[in-house]
Order: sequence, then C-alpha cells, then structure tokens
Amino acid sequence: MGEFVIGVVSSLVATALAVVGGMALSPRVRFWPTLLLSRFTGLGISRVHPRQRVAAEDLTAELDKARWVRVLAGRGNELTRDGFVALWEDEGRRLEFVHVLLPDTNHPSASWLEWREDEIRRIDPGFSRGMLAEQVDINAEYIRESAADRDNIELRRYNLPNLHRIVLTDRVAFLTLYRRATHGRDSPCIVAPRPGLMYDYAFQLFTTAWDHA
Repeated sequence: MGEFVIGVVSSLVATALAVVGGMALSPRVRFWPTLLLSRFTGLGISRVHPRQRVAAEDLTAELDKARWVRVLAGRGNELTRDGFVALWEDEGRRLEFVHVLLPDTNHPSASWLEWREDEIRRIDPGFSRGMLAEQVDINAEYIRESAADRDNIELRRYNLPNLHRIVLTDRVAFLTLYRRATHGRDSPCIVAPRPGLMYDYAFQLFTTAWDHA
C-alpha cells in the first residue's frame, strides 16, 4: 500500500511540474499539458492555437488533403482569401462537396448577427452599424458566383447565435470559439482530429445548423 501511495503522489507531482513548466516555457512546450489532458479525458484535441489566424497554415494543409469540406462562418471574409481560395478554383472540383453556412441577413425575427455586430463595435470603432451584414452578403455572393458552374458547392444561411467558426473535413475539425468583444481572427482555435469527442461535437454543431438553415 505504501508503494502504491508513493506512486500516486509521484505521478501527481510529475503532472503538476509538467503543467507549471508548460505555462512558463515556449508555446510549443506549453501545449503538452493540453495534449496530456486531451488524451486522459478522450476529448480528442491535437492542438489549441491562441488565435484563429495562427491556425491558417495548418488549415490550408488540411484543406489540400480533404475529400469534403463544411464551413460555418460568422462573416466569411476568410473564404475569399488565403487557403480557402483553392476550394473555388479548378482544384476544388475534386472535392465530393463543399457546404457553406453564413448568417441570414434578412431574417424577420431578432437577428443574432446584429448582436454579434454590437459586440465587435465595442472594440472596433470603425465597424459601423450594418457593416457586418453587408460583408456577409458580399461573401455570400462570392460563393454563389463560384458555385455557378459547379455542382459540388452549396450555400445556406442561418440565424443562430454567432459564437463560433467551424471548418470540418473528413479528417479534422477546426473550431474557433469567439470571445466577447473580440474579432474571430483573434479568438482561440481548437484543432480536433477524427475520430474524437471534440470532432463529433463540432460535426453535430454544423449539421444541426445546416438542417435548420
């Protein structure tokens, strides 16, 4: 029994040291406690980027490997640039499908998009009222034009809480959790490979929004 207690205490001490050390060292080393926690709990998280924009390189690499892609975005600006552009060009024809969800800017009831806009206006004074909806519509039109001669692209509009961005492929999920009064690009992004609980959660979030869009 004494040896068992010593073993447990030693494990707890080692874990505590790993966590404290991770907090004090570089971002790469600091990530190891997250990996350990994910493995022990079964969450299935492979990485947590402090900001969505830091995940861009990983996301681009995953999109190049994907068989299909599903995207739920709060504004959709990133869909017209960076790694997403390949989805709308000839390279994207190889994909089984691309499903895109953008906010509904013409919903008759109270708009969650307006709520999100008010949040952003607190930290971005240049963000005038109505600008978010205008940008969403511009990005939606970009997708529609890209889909004009493609049968594997579908766009739907949703009116749900604007709380996260989801990018799903058959291999991995990128889940950005929007912070209050913070642009999405500056919010943390979770990378969750398939299979895993976090991937399943992101998948369920998307499919629920898609079915009710």
